[in-house]
Amino acid sequence: MAKDIFHQQAKNALIKDGWIITDDPLTIRISEAVKVQIDLAASNAIAAEREAEKIAVEIKSFIADSDISEFHTALGQYINYSQALEEQQPERILYLAVPNETYQDFFQLPFIQRALRRSQVKLIIYDPTQEEILQWTK
Repeated sequence: MAKDIFHQQAKNALIKDGWIITDDPLTIRISEAVKVQIDLAASNAIAAEREAEKIAVEIKSFIADSDISEFHTALGQYINYSQALEEQQPERILYLAVPNETYQDFFQLPFIQRALRRSQVKLIIYDPTQEEILQWTK
């Protein structure tokens, strides 16, 4: 599996945000012959009396020539990974991590906003330069 160009920056941002990376990548076998690999899995025990929150994160850089083509790929992966997690790790919440510049420019388009709402995509907006999480959306 080829890692996204901003994989390490997004991973570092999650660590800075208090998350413990548990899998890099998270592999889920959906049949004997087919498996999917989500970029990261992490957990975060906020308080001793609370159960650890578990997330899976698919990281995207959006640096190719066509943002819409990358979006199609990312959305398709998100839908497939959501189903795989629902079936095998329902306690884990899936997020799509995108760079802030892409979020501000491309993800604000009404068409993209509608697609995100329709597919119930949860986002992590990160700054690859500062290696920081800027926003979580649900």
